[in-house]
Amino acid sequence: MNNLDRQYQELLKDVLTNGVSKDDRTGTGTISTFGRMMRHKMSDGFPLLTTKKMFMKTCMTELKWFLKGDTNIKYLVDNGCNIWNGDAYKAYEKYAMANSYGVDILSMDEFVEQIKTNDEFAKKWGELGPIYGYQWRHWVAKNEIESNGEYAWVDQIEWLINELKTNPDSRRLMVNAWNVADLPDMTLPPCHYGFQVYTQPLSLKQRRAAWAKSLDKDESYARELSHEDFDARGFPTRTISLKWDQRSVDTFLGLPFDIASYGMLLHLIALEVNMLPDELLCMLGDVHIYNNHLKQVNEVLARMPKKLPKLSKLEGSVLTGDFEYEIEGYDPHPAIKAPLSN
Repeated sequence: MNNLDRQYQELLKDVLTNGVSKDDRTGTGTISTFGRMMRHKMSDGFPLLTTKKMFMKTCMTELKWFLKGDTNIKYLVDNGCNIWNGDAYKAYEKYAMANSYGVDILSMDEFVEQIKTNDEFAKKWGELGPIYGYQWRHWVAKNEIESNGEYAWVDQIEWLINELKTNPDSRRLMVNAWNVADLPDMTLPPCHYGFQVYTQPLSLKQRRAAWAKSLDKDESYARELSHEDFDARGFPTRTISLKWDQRSVDTFLGLPFDIASYGMLLHLIALEVNMLPDELLCMLGDVHIYNNHLKQVNEVLARMPKKLPKLSKLEGSVLTGDFEYEIEGYDPHPAIKAPLSN
């Protein structure tokens, strides 16, 4: 049974039933409620929703962008990911309208074309400020006055991996993107603003079960194997789970992408430290459905969840943001288009 899609559908119903009408910064209007959570067992399949087709490449391009510490949309645009174009264009349009002095303002399509072809334009207008990737990879620890003329950085992803390898039972295995001092310089403050990981040792019985499952065998297949046998094979000794926190949740468009993105991030971290992905959890603040998504939400609610796909291949490193993957068995319902509110 695909419990992930079921939870997602229940969350949509919850918002429709218990939510209240609220205005928002985009002017679209929402139905909103507060304080919800979802959790998914990674052994049940890769967390890619099936009640509507998800475009995995777009989602993974954004994750690579975060992990590279990039904050300019040119990388995204060059790789066919356009989900941040509206935020960048809105900043350009606001400035251009105030300072155009009769000069024609570029349309959205013209703006994106300039990002693709004009490096100087992209450098200025494609930059979103110190958002996710900047905070993950370049958190400013000390300013230039405190550090004798140079900024001192903390690479939170590198720090996290080192802690997992040296102190896996730590309760401080966290990465944060909500840097209050930098909020005024961000085109959009982080919606998912931090995550925490948790590890625990595998018992011999759990290692046997996990080993057998990895080979699509019955648990009895590994019943004669000892800890020493698994150690000799380099099989993980621990599981790792990830929980992320999100202040603002576009439940129809944004949340399905966030689920898949953090699911892959969990796999990448697990690969880097040789642990088995266990649970994926999200803690959600303002959970809302935009007023212009109601028809689409009802279409999702009318659909029967299908079997979750499987991550059959993953190569690369969370430290570089370069990775390749293969998803098998993804047979979703058709995609459902909906407008993005910026």
